[in-house]
Amino acid sequence: MSYRNPDCLSEPSGDTGIRMADTGPLRIVSVNTIAGQGPLERVLQQGSLYPVFQPIVSLRDASIYAHEALIRGPKGTVMHTPDALLRAASLECLGFEFEYACVVEALRRWGQMEVPGRLFINMSAAVLTQLVHSSGQGDLLNQIRSFGVQSRMLVLEVTEHERVEDMDELAEVVAKVRAAGISLALDDFGDGRSSLRLWSQLKPEVVKIDKYFTRDISQNGDKVKTIQALLQIADIFGTSLVAEGIENPDDLRVLRDLGIAYGQGYFLGHPNTAPLRYVPVDAKRVLAERQIVVFPELVRAAPNGQLRNIALVRAPTVTAETTNDDLAACFAKWPDLHAIAVLDQGQPVALINRAQFMNEYSKLYYREVWGRKPCAVHANFRPRLIEREHSVDQLIGILTSEDQRYLADGFIVTDNGRYVGLGTGEQLVRSVTETRIEAARHANPLTFLPGNIPISQHMDRLIQKKVRFVACYADLNNFKPFNDYYGYWRGDEMIRLLARLAVTKCDSQCDFLGHVGGDDFILLFQSLDWRTRSEQLVQEFNAQALELFDAAARSAGGIEAEDRQGVLRFFPCTTVSIGAAVIEGSRFSRAEEVANLAALAKHDAKRSGAGLLVRSP
Repeated sequence: MSYRNPDCLSEPSGDTGIRMADTGPLRIVSVNTIAGQGPLERVLQQGSLYPVFQPIVSLRDASIYAHEALIRGPKGTVMHTPDALLRAASLECLGFEFEYACVVEALRRWGQMEVPGRLFINMSAAVLTQLVHSSGQGDLLNQIRSFGVQSRMLVLEVTEHERVEDMDELAEVVAKVRAAGISLALDDFGDGRSSLRLWSQLKPEVVKIDKYFTRDISQNGDKVKTIQALLQIADIFGTSLVAEGIENPDDLRVLRDLGIAYGQGYFLGHPNTAPLRYVPVDAKRVLAERQIVVFPELVRAAPNGQLRNIALVRAPTVTAETTNDDLAACFAKWPDLHAIAVLDQGQPVALINRAQFMNEYSKLYYREVWGRKPCAVHANFRPRLIEREHSVDQLIGILTSEDQRYLADGFIVTDNGRYVGLGTGEQLVRSVTETRIEAARHANPLTFLPGNIPISQHMDRLIQKKVRFVACYADLNNFKPFNDYYGYWRGDEMIRLLARLAVTKCDSQCDFLGHVGGDDFILLFQSLDWRTRSEQLVQEFNAQALELFDAAARSAGGIEAEDRQGVLRFFPCTTVSIGAAVIEGSRFSRAEEVANLAALAKHDAKRSGAGLLVRSP
């Protein structure tokens, strides 16, 4: 709570009218009435600050783990809200005195109420350091006990609105506090002030994640990935995480399923003068659900396929003054070299294609006339220069460029502008292909639906929680003849139609839709009315797919096209078949087992001609 005016001293001011009674480190704040008092000074004099308590809830068993003490000023006045109090503390140079009074009032009230559970109290690093330096840890412990609060139930929540100037000193202070049996929490991690260094050096028992990362997390795949990364760090340091700012059931479900230990926010309980004894009914219902939530996907694929993953050609170089004879000798020494870079004072400026040069060099009398002349006449002074850190996707222009020299000559690779080697068109084509295939495993490029990797991950989550769900495998009937007859553009429209309709049949909170590839889709239903949803998908697709056929085909009920053996025959209009397998999560251990069972159900559905076929477990 140390929003300080930079012109104020960090120590308690001697002319504020505020005095500390000599009763130990947590002394009672008293104010002498003087002329010209500010509004906060009057509040402190009157002793009208009071705490409210907001619950911190265990997301694992829906119990109340702790309460955080939050301060309020006199009701019905401009000094009631925390923001107004903090502004006044800064303007009146009462940062230390105000924060000190907050701590005392929170401890006093908590001790009076004799409430079970832990108490989180906000304290800046500056005030914590001053309190510990002004007394030994024994005196600090005795004063806390004097309020009827056990030190092992107290968590000091370090708030940092200012940069910690001496991290080592703070670490020493924290060690003394911890030796007294008091735990430490790091507040608002990720807000730009609470740093990873603080986490690493102080090793707090608890870290509270700033509400920016939790608000609307049910709609934001980037935030999900961030929380997953924080969970990994917390596991390394042995830290428990508290997700702040939980205000709706959808966000709570995501944070619950991510494995966050504790949560705090209005949906879990508002601040109140009387601490909550039980978790609100709506929140408890969400935490008791057996279903798992569907995590939002990233809106873009991760940037894969950087040039560092391409096997570069470590090739020699020449200058513009290198003779044609010397260049020919270089190519003779390096028979597999497709080109050579021309450097000027270490900077690449041109590229000489081997085939083009050797074609000229082998002509009659060329060596006698041109052998000792500079090779610059054969150079392409507009080569493609590519920084090594560029994504392969950014290099598609080389493949699609009208100037085919870039594909034949390859490109020069640089690292911060310095020459490091050559790349070939063949390597680029291979890398782009591999990158696209890998990206499609995460998100299908045609429908933007989750690919094979997210599908498997969601299946694993369902199995790990032993959830009962239905795995449906959807596949189009007679799609290849349609695709061959009308072309890939209309074939893609058919696949996108199925994707759009399938999205409408899934509850975004509990049903997962993935695109395996081609015309194959996976639907993982937790909705109890999954059968109705599936039947509606079959009916709506079969009706709307007819619009993609021409009038003659609709009238005939199909088209004549070649089968896989090249024989011309009649194919009915495209429809969809769905094979469904009811899965008891406790009976399976791997996603592959579920996928295989769903694939068998799809095979049975297509063979029987049924729109929806449910395979018995």
